[in-house]
Amino acid sequence: QVQVEESGGGLVQPGDSLRLSCAASGSILSIESVGWYRQAPGKQRELVASMAKGTSTPNYADSVKGRFTISRDSAKNTDYLQMSSLQPEDTAVYYCKVTARRVWDVKDYWGQGTQVTVSS
Repeated sequence: QVQVEESGGGLVQPGDSLRLSCAASGSILSIESVGWYRQAPGKQRELVASMAKGTSTPNYADSVKGRFTISRDSAKNTDYLQMSSLQPEDTAVYYCKVTARRVWDVKDYWGQGTQVTVSS
């Protein structure tokens, strides 16, 4: 089995920064891709940033370009979402989706989410 755990959420003020972590563990041969999603109350879950294995060009939603940065520590199977210049509209539960290759398959695994609240 594969476990995905996000951490790093919290309450911050507008303009502050926050770094989220996404740690994957279990019977993983490789991480094929990682996506950070967020879901605000009453809204659909949306893709914020993603990065595929072997690529040096992450993808970002227009709403976070220039403010969020996705990165990976392959040795730790941990991905990060560095968020800066946070605004109230960034308030949401942030989820990490890991596409993991195991010996017998490739599947998506979701974490439980971490709350980010931006408020003065």
